[in-house]
Amino acid sequence: MEITVIVAILGFLFASYSVVGNDVIQTLGTFLTSNDKRPWWVLWLYAGGILTAVMVYGWATHGGDMAYGRLEKFPLPETLYWWYIIPPLTLLVITRLGIPVSTTFLILSVFGTGSTMGAVILKSIIGYAVAFVAGIVIYLLITDILEKRLIHTDPEKDKYHKFWVVGQWLSTGFLWSQWLIQDLANIYVYLPRQLDTWHMLASLGAILGLLGYIFYVRGGAIQGIVKSKTNTEDIRSATIIDLIFGIILLIFKEWSNLPMSTTWVFIGLLSGREYAISFILKKPVLSIVNRMSLLDLGKTFTGLIVSIALVVFIKFMAGETISW
Repeated sequence: MEITVIVAILGFLFASYSVVGNDVIQTLGTFLTSNDKRPWWVLWLYAGGILTAVMVYGWATHGGDMAYGRLEKFPLPETLYWWYIIPPLTLLVITRLGIPVSTTFLILSVFGTGSTMGAVILKSIIGYAVAFVAGIVIYLLITDILEKRLIHTDPEKDKYHKFWVVGQWLSTGFLWSQWLIQDLANIYVYLPRQLDTWHMLASLGAILGLLGYIFYVRGGAIQGIVKSKTNTEDIRSATIIDLIFGIILLIFKEWSNLPMSTTWVFIGLLSGREYAISFILKKPVLSIVNRMSLLDLGKTFTGLIVSIALVVFIKFMAGETISW
């Protein structure tokens, strides 16, 4: 088996595990937290069903392209050398440390040109800013009339509990589908842009298996970031977060076909939400919120710095120059 095929398979598997372990918590973290009393396999069947539908639909409607056409500016090299495995391995290590880095920057950067990645970074920064402002504005409006009540009441005793359960599962499904359309490019960048039926099914099975493991361990280290935010374990708050996040991703999906960092959008939304809630509730811990937000943002920038270092190294190994 030639090295390109071996690297392609290993790169896909490592990227799948790393992306699922790191990025899935952005979309399913609140879902896992607020449904921690339900069997893991029930949650997995729900998320896996949506994943299957999204992937098969994308494959069927985009001529075998599992990434919904988002890899047009990221061509697959004729030869994949061993150093192309470094990005997903690096992401795997960082994920185990609980750092929510951007898989878009870390993996796609070694396949795209400097100008392409510059556009991806710009779109991601705009995504963070939009999510941050949206989090502040929305929660300034709803904290007094809704979120404050949710913080001080038991969701199990809420007379609208069944409504919130249905709402949260629907909002999670909507968000999950939008995230998949955005981030499948980070996984399938190692494979041919058009897959036949058997290769599509094999890759789908691998991702479903990895997703099952993430649900079995209840999210792993990255889940701590979600749990550290105010009232995210409440199914009602989780519903609102998922819906806002999904709408923002939908807007950016329709804006352009260029990939973006959903990690930055997620961190921006949670940070804006924390600022607004702390302000309305007049918490004396606003400085702590500031530190938490800066820490989360710092962790995302860690991925960007590592990505730049990796792309410089890999371009050097390949004897190429970076054109910005």
